[in-house]
Amino acid sequence: QVQLVESGGGLVQAGGSLRLSCAASGRTFSTYAMGWFRQAPGKEREFVAAISRSSGSTRYADSVKGRFTISRDNAKNTVYLQMNSLEPEDTAVYYCAARNTVMVPTTRQEYNYWGQGTRVTVSS
Repeated sequence: QVQLVESGGGLVQAGGSLRLSCAASGRTFSTYAMGWFRQAPGKEREFVAAISRSSGSTRYADSVKGRFTISRDNAKNTVYLQMNSLEPEDTAVYYCAARNTVMVPTTRQEYNYWGQGTRVTVSS
Protein backbone atom coordinates (compact mmCIF):
# COMPACT_ATOMS: atom_id res chain seq x y z
CA GLN A 1 0.00 0.00 0.00
CA VAL A 2 1.17 3.55 -0.67
CA GLN A 3 0.07 6.92 0.67
CA LEU A 4 0.42 10.02 -1.48
CA VAL A 5 0.68 13.66 -0.42
CA GLU A 6 0.67 16.45 -2.98
CA SER A 7 2.10 19.93 -2.50
CA GLY A 8 3.10 22.97 -4.50
CA GLY A 9 -0.25 24.30 -5.59
CA GLY A 10 -1.15 27.97 -5.35
CA LEU A 11 -2.19 31.09 -7.20
CA VAL A 12 -0.22 32.13 -10.27
CA GLN A 13 -0.76 34.55 -13.14
CA ALA A 14 -1.30 33.32 -16.67
CA GLY A 15 2.03 32.57 -18.32
CA GLY A 16 3.62 31.67 -15.01
CA SER A 17 4.98 28.38 -13.71
CA LEU A 18 4.44 26.03 -10.79
CA ARG A 19 5.99 22.74 -9.76
CA LEU A 20 3.83 20.21 -8.02
CA SER A 21 5.29 17.46 -5.89
CA CYS A 22 3.80 14.19 -4.73
CA ALA A 23 5.55 12.38 -1.90
CA ALA A 24 4.85 8.69 -1.49
CA SER A 25 5.22 6.52 1.57
CA GLY A 26 6.55 3.00 1.52
CA ARG A 27 9.63 1.19 0.25
CA THR A 28 8.25 0.08 -3.09
CA PHE A 29 7.75 3.44 -4.82
CA SER A 30 9.93 2.34 -7.73
CA THR A 31 7.45 -0.41 -8.60
CA TYR A 32 4.60 2.07 -9.15
CA ALA A 33 3.66 3.92 -12.28
CA MET A 34 2.61 7.44 -11.30
CA GLY A 35 0.06 9.78 -12.78
CA TRP A 36 -1.26 13.30 -12.41
CA PHE A 37 -4.94 14.11 -12.89
CA ARG A 38 -6.92 17.30 -12.40
CA GLN A 39 -10.49 18.24 -11.68
CA ALA A 40 -11.92 21.66 -12.43
CA PRO A 41 -15.14 22.86 -10.77
CA GLY A 42 -18.15 21.13 -12.29
CA LYS A 43 -16.02 18.87 -14.48
CA GLU A 44 -14.86 15.28 -14.48
CA ARG A 45 -11.41 14.38 -13.23
CA GLU A 46 -9.14 14.21 -16.25
CA PHE A 47 -5.77 12.74 -17.09
CA VAL A 48 -2.80 15.13 -17.24
CA ALA A 49 0.41 13.09 -17.32
CA ALA A 50 1.89 9.75 -16.34
CA ILE A 51 5.32 8.21 -15.96
CA SER A 52 6.53 4.64 -15.83
CA ARG A 53 8.22 3.15 -12.80
CA SER A 54 11.68 3.65 -14.30
CA SER A 55 11.00 7.04 -15.94
CA GLY A 56 11.53 5.41 -19.32
CA SER A 57 8.08 6.29 -20.62
CA THR A 58 5.83 9.28 -20.19
CA ARG A 59 2.35 10.18 -21.43
CA TYR A 60 0.64 13.56 -21.63
CA ALA A 61 -2.81 14.89 -22.34
CA ASP A 62 -2.88 16.88 -25.57
CA SER A 63 -3.91 19.98 -23.65
CA VAL A 64 -0.64 20.08 -21.67
CA LYS A 65 1.89 18.71 -24.16
CA GLY A 66 4.85 21.01 -24.52
CA ARG A 67 3.95 22.93 -21.36
CA PHE A 68 3.98 20.33 -18.56
CA THR A 69 6.71 17.83 -17.69
CA ILE A 70 6.34 14.86 -15.39
CA SER A 71 9.39 13.41 -13.67
CA ARG A 72 10.22 11.27 -10.67
CA ASP A 73 13.02 10.69 -8.21
CA ASN A 74 12.78 7.14 -6.91
CA ALA A 75 15.46 7.81 -4.30
CA LYS A 76 13.19 10.50 -2.80
CA ASN A 77 9.90 8.64 -3.38
CA THR A 78 8.62 11.71 -5.17
CA VAL A 79 6.97 12.50 -8.49
CA TYR A 80 6.87 16.02 -9.91
CA LEU A 81 4.78 17.97 -12.36
CA GLN A 82 6.51 21.02 -13.79
CA MET A 83 3.86 23.33 -15.24
CA ASN A 84 4.94 26.18 -17.51
CA SER A 85 3.00 28.70 -19.59
CA LEU A 86 0.01 28.23 -17.34
CA GLU A 87 -3.41 29.23 -18.64
CA PRO A 88 -6.63 30.01 -16.76
CA GLU A 89 -7.99 26.74 -18.17
CA ASP A 90 -5.40 24.89 -16.08
CA THR A 91 -7.19 25.96 -12.89
CA ALA A 92 -8.15 22.80 -11.01
CA VAL A 93 -7.38 20.56 -8.08
CA TYR A 94 -4.45 18.36 -9.10
CA TYR A 95 -4.21 14.79 -7.85
CA CYS A 96 -1.40 12.30 -8.05
CA ALA A 97 -2.13 8.62 -8.39
CA ALA A 98 -0.21 5.35 -8.24
CA ARG A 99 -0.54 1.88 -9.69
CA ASN A 100 1.80 -1.06 -9.26
CA THR A 101 2.35 -1.87 -12.93
CA VAL A 102 4.94 -1.90 -15.71
CA MET A 103 2.47 -0.06 -17.92
CA VAL A 104 1.82 3.69 -18.06
CA PRO A 105 -1.87 4.08 -17.23
CA THR A 106 -3.78 7.09 -18.51
CA THR A 107 -7.27 6.52 -17.13
CA ARG A 108 -8.69 7.04 -13.66
CA GLN A 109 -9.92 3.48 -13.44
CA GLU A 110 -6.42 2.08 -13.79
CA TYR A 111 -5.09 3.77 -10.66
CA ASN A 112 -5.84 2.47 -7.20
CA TYR A 113 -4.05 4.94 -4.92
CA TRP A 114 -4.79 8.67 -4.80
CA GLY A 115 -3.60 11.71 -2.94
CA GLN A 116 -5.85 14.36 -1.42
CA GLY A 117 -5.12 16.95 -4.12
CA THR A 118 -3.53 20.37 -4.31
CA ARG A 119 -5.31 23.40 -5.73
CA VAL A 120 -3.91 25.38 -8.64
CA THR A 121 -5.48 28.69 -9.61
CA VAL A 122 -4.33 30.57 -12.69
CA SER A 123 -5.51 34.15 -12.96
CA SER A 124 -5.89 35.95 -16.29
